Amino acid sequence: MTSLKSTALEPAPGSLAGLPLGRKIAGLLPVYGLVVLTVLLALLFSLILPDTFPTWLNVRSMLSDKAVVAMLSLAATVPMMTGKIDLTVGYGVVLWHILAISLQIAGVPWPIAVLMVLAMGLVFGLLNGLLVEVAQIDSFIATLGTGTVTYAVALWWTGGRQVIGHLPASFFALDIASIGGIPVPAFYVLGLATLLWVVSTYTPLGRYLYAIGANPRAAELNGIATRRMVMLAFMTSGLITAFAGVILAARLRVGQASVGLEFLLPALVGAFLGSTTINPGRVNIWGTVVGVVILAIGISGIEQLGGAFWVEPAFNGATLLIAIGLAGWTGRRRVMARARPSAMPPHPGTTGQ
Repeated sequence: MTSLKSTALEPAPGSLAGLPLGRKIAGLLPVYGLVVLTVLLALLFSLILPDTFPTWLNVRSMLSDKAVVAMLSLAATVPMMTGKIDLTVGYGVVLWHILAISLQIAGVPWPIAVLMVLAMGLVFGLLNGLLVEVAQIDSFIATLGTGTVTYAVALWWTGGRQVIGHLPASFFALDIASIGGIPVPAFYVLGLATLLWVVSTYTPLGRYLYAIGANPRAAELNGIATRRMVMLAFMTSGLITAFAGVILAARLRVGQASVGLEFLLPALVGAFLGSTTINPGRVNIWGTVVGVVILAIGISGIEQLGGAFWVEPAFNGATLLIAIGLAGWTGRRRVMARARPSAMPPHPGTTGQ
């Protein structure tokens, strides 16, 4: 899948120096075009809805409401670095939020319950990794299968009913607390994104993941433990998904199997959109964050304009198609750029990754 390959299109440092303004803009547009579009979209809705959209209340609402989606998008981004896809980010959050509540109802202290859910998410990610790397099942099929089974377990566990019980206020604080007026879930996303960005950009582990995504066989021939790295990517995704489930449980305060699957599509949209900006042609952390932000702005604005209940899924689906199309286009541009190296000579010392 071209959209998952590690083929970044960002200009090499210094490569735009001395070029006319128009050429500079053309060179930077693939990198920051989505960021500019995000700003323009926010300005547009602010002009149309001056009394409701550009308000701190609306900003707080978007930061809080989209935090779970952002975490799931980041979870999906990690396997995508290796050229794999993890659909269980949508299915897993259903079961994890139910278990986070059920364990507390059974008498488990909430910190222990949270640790147990995180551990189960890690093991579940390991299972996905084993199916993909050891059993050699396509990641889409493997995670669709395990995700569907996970959803069935959630339905069996709840019997199709809500899981309700007395929960401590300190557990709710995981979601409702704020720092400086900013909802604490936004800081979870910021901290998680920063950590993943540092690892993926500045450590050998990150370079290994991208190398596997670009060419698994070449990565293996260069001594990279591809099987271990892919399994680690799925385990990371499972851990982040479990944490998102805990935050969702603290927000909903009840467990129900009918909640959670609606996060799958926007999570994938955010991850795919992330491959079209910042480092276009390559899935990347800050690109994913920008993708979630543009979803939050677009959906919030449309809803305030009186959009019907079906507008959000339609917006998510259309955006996913556009994101995959753009990702494929940027990947093809990268291939063409490599075939014509004279078009933009690489800066000394760069690798093109």
